[in-house]
Amino acid sequence: MPSVSVLIPTFNRRETLKRAIQSVFHQSFEDFELIVIDDASTDETLDYLQSLNDSRLEIVSLEKNRGVSYARNRGFDKARGEWIALLDSDDEWLPHRLETQFRFAKENPEIPLIHGEEIWVRKGKRVNPKKIHQKSGGRIFSRALHLCLISPSATLMKSSLYKELGGFREDYPVCEDYEMWLRVTCRHKIGFIEDPIITKYGGHEDQLSGRFFAMDYWRVKAMDEISKSHGEFITSDEMAELAGVIRKKCEILKQGYLKHGNLEDLPYVEELLSRWQSKV
Repeated sequence: MPSVSVLIPTFNRRETLKRAIQSVFHQSFEDFELIVIDDASTDETLDYLQSLNDSRLEIVSLEKNRGVSYARNRGFDKARGEWIALLDSDDEWLPHRLETQFRFAKENPEIPLIHGEEIWVRKGKRVNPKKIHQKSGGRIFSRALHLCLISPSATLMKSSLYKELGGFREDYPVCEDYEMWLRVTCRHKIGFIEDPIITKYGGHEDQLSGRFFAMDYWRVKAMDEISKSHGEFITSDEMAELAGVIRKKCEILKQGYLKHGNLEDLPYVEELLSRWQSKV
């Protein structure tokens, strides 16, 4: 059995997928299996995958495009490792990524999820994250409410935790990682590697974040649902922070919907705003 199962979901990203896969094969830590889930690509992704000759690689080929959460979860169904390491097909691991995190995991057996610092590249140029994007470990639930502070490509998590949580929400077309990390961070302290362990690329046209309007809709939905399903794990101070974030984001969403005439989700946002106005 491998110690780590690496999951790479991909859709029509043959060229960046090559970079991602090679960054896995070049890891200093070698006790892993690599599961690449082709989400019904229409380019030559599958041909490329089938041309690879490595016993550590397993290909999962989906017949219908179902999105990144469905693909990750189908990869998990095949996983045999005690740990799950995620990698998006447009990102790249640094060579010590798994070794550094696995060492941390052995030294901190109570920590079920470890992430790490990133190098950001946007449109081919390195950029520095803003202070608001600063990452950390420990009890980070309150900070994680405001924006997604954990990159899937930088995570190493126990398979038992992934299974316990039921994987990623397949009904979330975006912000599925934000929602997942709220479920994790309201239950557990998490680990953090301060030195960069991945290169995260952005600014290309096929990123989900660039194709969806008002992504905060999915964030407020996630916070509202987690307040109900995981309320026993959330402290009173954290619940007060959650209420404030929901109210702020709902006000911004409402203004945006009215300004642009995008009224389909307005009733839900107004109901959320009304309900959370009276809470802590």
